[in-house]
Amino acid sequence: MTQTATAPARQINRTVLYFFGALGGILFGYDLGVISGVLPFITKAWSLTGFEKGVVTASLSAGAMIGAAFTTKVADRIGRRRTIMAAAVIVVAATVACSLAPGYLFLVIARGVLGIGIGFSSATVPTYLAELAPARLRGALSSLNQIFIVTGILIAFLVDYFLGGSAQWRWMLAGAIVPAAVLLAGLNALPETPRWLLGRGEEERARAVIAATHGEDGVDAEVEVIREIIRLDEAEHGGVRELGARWVRPMLVVALLLALGQQFSGVNAINAYFPSMLISLGFATQAALLSGVLLGATKFLFTSWVVFVVDRWGRKPLLLIGNVVMVLTLLGAGLVVQNVHAKTALGVLMLAMLVLYLVGYELGWGAVVWVMMAEVFPRKTRAAGMGVSAVALWAATGIVTALFPIISDANHLNIAGAMYLFAGINVLLFLLTARLVPETKGRSLEQIELDLRGA
Repeated sequence: MTQTATAPARQINRTVLYFFGALGGILFGYDLGVISGVLPFITKAWSLTGFEKGVVTASLSAGAMIGAAFTTKVADRIGRRRTIMAAAVIVVAATVACSLAPGYLFLVIARGVLGIGIGFSSATVPTYLAELAPARLRGALSSLNQIFIVTGILIAFLVDYFLGGSAQWRWMLAGAIVPAAVLLAGLNALPETPRWLLGRGEEERARAVIAATHGEDGVDAEVEVIREIIRLDEAEHGGVRELGARWVRPMLVVALLLALGQQFSGVNAINAYFPSMLISLGFATQAALLSGVLLGATKFLFTSWVVFVVDRWGRKPLLLIGNVVMVLTLLGAGLVVQNVHAKTALGVLMLAMLVLYLVGYELGWGAVVWVMMAEVFPRKTRAAGMGVSAVALWAATGIVTALFPIISDANHLNIAGAMYLFAGINVLLFLLTARLVPETKGRSLEQIELDLRGA
């Protein structure tokens, strides 16, 4: 059935709209976080080496790169909403396979397929939210994606802890079926974005969505601005090729800086290996898994707080503040590992440093990156730009999660050296952000694009 054959648009509850629109973030967060609790058990059961642990963890990222790479054509052809629905279907099927994995290689392949669904979702959800939200609220509403990501991580850490006592790692993995199924059901009642609809000539439906999400006032003005952008786009090819255009290139550089910086800041080394790090420093397995719950709660609380300030403080100040906090706490973590030798004190201080690190991360690079990547690209290249950015982000995730067990080994940099390495990267990110990243708060997507064209 074509888009034009669907039932007439009806009034949309905004809370339901943004809730289900952002729910794809839970898929991302849960599958990133759950492996941290699974690793100690499969390492013991299957006698995994450090390299094999890295491969199991990074296989999700490898699949997500593939999914994100195909997102450009899929999201532009079938729409943002249906792309997220396809992601949910893939996640359900692959999660069942992961939970039934008989051995290491099967789990690697199944997590790779799972990653394809996560790649679709992670590249499309921010675009979906950004194209639905009014300019004055776009930062807060787009931040819902990151709130749901950290909610997924927190849920994964809680599931890991409660199932860890009985070593039920298969049920830990199976938990991702629940949010995927809820997302799939909810999206059936949600609309496509007005920008995608107008691009297909479906003005009546686009107007209904704008009225439902922005209010009745200003629908005509919003439609006219989007039409202007579409007219400007008609002479251009769009897609990945257009990302190389001179006027688009600066924003591609910004998006890639944000995508790569978010992961090379070290966050997923901590998300994936935090329990393993604490166990290596002397914590019992259940105590380490309980500490993970504390990390997840910290991520959730500070991400939720950012929603209330991102449209007042601005994106760029939050990124820079986050970098400062991350540098200081990573340096502190390295010093703790080097100089504290009593196991209890070492574990407690390390836990404190990494909790504070995540405070800095969620203040800036956690919530703000996904918001800005969806804002900076022109309409014609938004799906392509988000796809390329998501591929870069997942590539960086794969590199970090694959290499961390090796570089943090006592025979290489050890945990202290790994912390110092990430601190140095965050210093570089601070300098690049201060130099290259623009401020986007308070401007509509069309205003941002027109300014970019004028520049």
